[in-house]
Amino acid sequence: MKFPATVLLGILLLGGCTWVKPTPGGHQVRLASGPTEIVGCLKIGNTTVSLVDKVGYFKRSRQKVEAELSILGRNSAAEMGGDTILPISEVYEGERSFAVYSCGRP
Repeated sequence: MKFPATVLLGILLLGGCTWVKPTPGGHQVRLASGPTEIVGCLKIGNTTVSLVDKVGYFKRSRQKVEAELSILGRNSAAEMGGDTILPISEVYEGERSFAVYSCGRP
């Protein structure tokens, strides 16, 4: 019985890990919480990011998946020359879309 307990413990520990890290440019990108935060900004485009939202039969925490998708969105926006992102879709099967803006942030 030790093997299944060990496997379960490993899966639980992996579920707590953050797999996605912000790039140096991604650190500079802001996640806007609503349309009022992008008034006066120039829309550059959209980006859709995705990741694994379950490990085997186990679904990852929705909060962790959402946080990691935001990091991926910020990283993608930095590559596009943006400094702000705004979610334009809900999280669905490990995927989310963001609008990318340039707001002239330093």
